[in-house]
Formats: sequence, structure tokens, C-alpha cells
Amino acid sequence: MLESLFDIKNDRRLSVYLYRMGFGMWLMYLALGAPALHAYKHYRLDCGVFSVVLMVVGFSASMVFDYFHNREAYEYKKKWLFVSYLVLAGVIYFFIL
Repeated sequence: MLESLFDIKNDRRLSVYLYRMGFGMWLMYLALGAPALHAYKHYRLDCGVFSVVLMVVGFSASMVFDYFHNREAYEYKKKWLFVSYLVLAGVIYFFIL
């Protein structure tokens, strides 16, 4: 069952799981901004950066699947993959380094 999970060429599940985890980290980012969780505020930036990383990696895995099974969707989303890599590079440069 799990052996096909990492076959991103023929199975879309890994990209969906990565994107969902990225969305969950984004929700944690929002929750950590609440005054009640002020003691954990120092983890907020980590959650935000990890959210962007997970979403971009999930989108990249989805693009591999689309390249082999839905060429029109791949051509349409190709520019957005480049934009997401630029955003990820900007986030890493400005917030991590």
C-alpha cells in the first residue's frame, strides 16, 4: 500500500498529503499569532516558512504527475511553479538567512 506512495509519476497522493500538511502549518502560523499563545510566538516564523516549503514541494510533486498524465494542465501550471520557486527563494532569503 505505501510502496506506491512515493511513485509520484503515477500516484498523486504524496502531493495531496504534502499540500495538506502545508495548509495545516499555515493554520498553526495563524494560531500562533493569537494573544493566548504568546508563549509560543517564537515558533511562528518557523511554521510560516515550513508551510511555504511543504506547499511548494507538494505542488512540484503534483507537476510531475501532470507532466505524465495531463500535459495540458502541466503546460498551464508551469509558470506558477516557477513563481512559487521564486517566492520560496525570497522567503528563505529574507526570513532564514
